[in-house]
Amino acid sequence: MDIDQIRTFLSVAANGSFLEAAGRLYVTQSTVSTRIQRLEAYLGVSLFVRNRSGATLTLPGRRFLRHAKSLLLMLEQARHDIGLPSRYRASITIGARIALWEALLPEWIGSIRVQVPDISIRSDIGFEEDLMRSLIEGSMDIGMMYTPQHSPGLQIEHLFDETLLLMTTDPGKSWPNDDYIYVDWGPGFYAEHSNSYPNLERSAQVVNIGWLAVQLILSNGGSGFLPIRIAEPLIKTQKLFHVPDNPQFKLPAYMVSPRDSDSVILQQVLDHLRSLAAIERQKTY
Repeated sequence: MDIDQIRTFLSVAANGSFLEAAGRLYVTQSTVSTRIQRLEAYLGVSLFVRNRSGATLTLPGRRFLRHAKSLLLMLEQARHDIGLPSRYRASITIGARIALWEALLPEWIGSIRVQVPDISIRSDIGFEEDLMRSLIEGSMDIGMMYTPQHSPGLQIEHLFDETLLLMTTDPGKSWPNDDYIYVDWGPGFYAEHSNSYPNLERSAQVVNIGWLAVQLILSNGGSGFLPIRIAEPLIKTQKLFHVPDNPQFKLPAYMVSPRDSDSVILQQVLDHLRSLAAIERQKTY
């Protein structure tokens, strides 16, 4: 098995066609077929059902898909680590929800680079499921998210609490209204939101990330619950306004990392992130 075989497998799986995969990979269709045949011979199973309409994954192929993604990522990371210039001691991969990258984590990454200048940092965006999978598989060193899942070998630490406030582009418009956008901040927010607004109709607009809610609200007008940390600069420029007489919700942010890692560099980065989180907890917006 080699990296080209894995890339080819993933391309055929994504495109459902050997011919389409060949075009995407800039190789011939016969090269794609040969790579898949060698991969199937190595694994001892058929990965695809070939027919006139294309190629579909077999049951073993579907099972291998998740492993193939992990293998490709780990091989790419290994190549990155090996190819690091000698002035870098190691590399660290940090992933987080997009809302945490908004205004906050770019500053934290900059602070880490000042504090530990001789490491390489890979920064990723993902949802909890993807972040937790990467942490469990070992392809990610640190994950920051709102609703982590407990897993053996991983430690979960509270970083700080986001404060979610109801924001709007039109403070003169009565609320609730049809322009309200429900942001899915997780099961905890859903429960508190339902208890606070038991008679509220289902929103006509639902989004799964706060960044998208901000874009929709600013582009089309409307309202939604947003972290005050993110809304503050928009409040100062009067693009958003707080809707009074509505509850505010707490959204805890957590850091997840390996429990028993013996990496001195990782511990150094974790300690610095804990210090930055302590500063964030003291802020008032």
